[in-house]
Amino acid sequence: MTDSTSSSFARFRGLLGGGKGGAGGGPLPTGDELKQAVLLLRDYESSGLGWFWASNTRGQISYISDCVADVLGRPRTELIGQPVQSLFILERDADDVHERTLPLILSARKTFADLNVRAALESDEVWWSISGRPQFDKNGSFEGYRGNGNDVTVQRRSQKDASRLAQYDSLTGLANRHRMGKRLDATLTAYQAAKRSCAIMMIDLDRFKQVNDTLGHPAGDELLKQVANRLGRVINEKGCEIGRLGGDEFQIMIPDIDDRGRLGEIAKTIITMVSQPYQIEGSRCVIGASVGIAIAPYDGINSEELVRSADLALYASKGGGRGQFRFYSSDLHSEAERRRQIEEDLRDALDKDQMRLAYQPIVDTKTNKVVTLETLARWDHPDLGPISPGVFIPIAEEANLIGALGDWCLRRACMEAAQLPGSVKVAVNVSAAQFANPGFASLVAQALAQSELPPERLELELTESIFLGDRQATEEMFNALKMLGVRLALDDFGTGYSSLAYLQHAPFDKIKIDQSFIRGVTEPGNRNGAIIASIVSLAKALKMDTTAEGIEAHDELEAMQKLGVGQIQGYIYASAVPFDDVCEALASGEWVIEPDGPSKYRQERRTVLRKVGLIHEDHRYEVTMRNLSRSGCMVEGLLDVPAGTPFVVDFGEGQLAVAVVRRSAGNTQGLEFEQQLVDDGAGGLCTRNRVSPYVLAQAGMPLGALPPGQYPMQLLQQPGMALSLPRFGQTESAKPRTKVA
Repeated sequence: MTDSTSSSFARFRGLLGGGKGGAGGGPLPTGDELKQAVLLLRDYESSGLGWFWASNTRGQISYISDCVADVLGRPRTELIGQPVQSLFILERDADDVHERTLPLILSARKTFADLNVRAALESDEVWWSISGRPQFDKNGSFEGYRGNGNDVTVQRRSQKDASRLAQYDSLTGLANRHRMGKRLDATLTAYQAAKRSCAIMMIDLDRFKQVNDTLGHPAGDELLKQVANRLGRVINEKGCEIGRLGGDEFQIMIPDIDDRGRLGEIAKTIITMVSQPYQIEGSRCVIGASVGIAIAPYDGINSEELVRSADLALYASKGGGRGQFRFYSSDLHSEAERRRQIEEDLRDALDKDQMRLAYQPIVDTKTNKVVTLETLARWDHPDLGPISPGVFIPIAEEANLIGALGDWCLRRACMEAAQLPGSVKVAVNVSAAQFANPGFASLVAQALAQSELPPERLELELTESIFLGDRQATEEMFNALKMLGVRLALDDFGTGYSSLAYLQHAPFDKIKIDQSFIRGVTEPGNRNGAIIASIVSLAKALKMDTTAEGIEAHDELEAMQKLGVGQIQGYIYASAVPFDDVCEALASGEWVIEPDGPSKYRQERRTVLRKVGLIHEDHRYEVTMRNLSRSGCMVEGLLDVPAGTPFVVDFGEGQLAVAVVRRSAGNTQGLEFEQQLVDDGAGGLCTRNRVSPYVLAQAGMPLGALPPGQYPMQLLQQPGMALSLPRFGQTESAKPRTKVA
């Protein structure tokens, strides 16, 4: 036997199981057999199909194939004597559950097979599948390991790609519904044990279907990709994950945040970012977003409860007019049921003559003369009473009833306007669905003919959403309407999406400046005045009228007059009034209204008139809250409370606010909050934080989402606390009639 053969025999003898006490047992192979075995093993190693390894009793490498040293870029002699684990990177990510077990297996001296490990390379990713078997002598003493391995990098990548396809949305690259569900389940289970919070946001795109219908599904897919990119730029909180659940619905999981002020800011940013214009295949698209927010453990303990709560909040935000966010609250269940009833009843409201029109005057800035009346739909429900347009208009859009409702408003407005003396115009809002109807111009012509209203007295108010449709069809509709002689107004101009290109091509007669530009116009340093001045100058150059919406105070009116705005609409002149009142006011042919309002605009306190609890020491007093602002509230029901008295205001559902009495007279107190309230997304206010269900569970309540109502005082008291006598008397009307459980 040659020296090389002898050397090879020495290297491979153990692997063949030969030698005294070898695991293989049996007689030793002959010299020719050994030579053939060595040659076969050398060919196998050099082929790249696999390799061999062995270790001593201390877990150090005693043999390793040359190909492994080549992959690692290190001499084979340098690897000999190193721990077996040094060949691999044993850290793992969330999807790799095996390689960390290797040291445990080796220390336990157990046989293993097809264990996937990553090669110890920083610059490249190479994966091996390794097997090993412990070796023992005839006395049972451990002699080390012998094993083999092979490269599975290609298979590993294929498996990872397949796993990614199963967990991630192929269109946007975001997590899919399956992954989001698993991640949320695992997170909430772990966080419940650790008493941590986790918020989720459900996001639904507004007007996405219109883009799909007008520009096609490829454009809709591209839009979804751009939305996903924007969400990725907005959400950068540690540990959060964004997913696309399907269609135009997204979900965001944000761990360790229960501050509703912070979550509200994130939701507002999402709505703002998503609502910015998109460029899709040369077309300009504008969509919106509605957001529902739920927080564990307050709104749900497990994923099913939390998702259901977030869905209800999303449903409420869409019902509130879209482009809004809502936090979950227990009253959303009844609100959702009410919305379902409204949708069912809305289908019959027109046939049952439950709808009517109200008219808000638009006044000439210089003469205070009413020049136009904007029509506003009103619904007097026989059981629910008056229902706000902010509620039933979004429902009509979702239920595809907006076209029928809009057509009814157009016909009724023309019929009633024709009965009015003088030359006052009537303005009718036109939805994008109506405008996209090829027969809309014919409907307008019929309404004018049947009512005998002169076309120059009809003004159609359009929003920029009409430009999302086919450009040629839009231009043809403009031409058809102008041929009828009606006036066209661009509503809500300046809301952030308006393009000068609209004014370049569309034959508008008027621009209506959105009230968001009016707010703060009189404040020092505010730039809204400069923007309004630019809009007015542009309108004059294009021979268009201008109307400022939402004017409520004299300082705003004076600012609009100085800036050259031609017409004013707002409460400083009048709110929407019934048709009979319009007829009476225009009996002489003219209607002049003197402005009447506060000298300066200020955010009014919300009148709430509701029962709340005031906690002082270890007593709760029930009082009536009369109004509420971010910084404080006014309550009545306690007698002779000195200024400076600290209270905790209990709004119910775990909402507690620390407050101090700043003013007190008789049974009325003005309280200032230690921490300001935040927007609740529905036009109201809420506390940033709530009493944790974990705290309530420690005090004796079952662990679960926060129930409605207020909680017994004993749950908020420290064990063993000495009780004190009530310090304040209550008026009879404020005393609770029943105890709140």
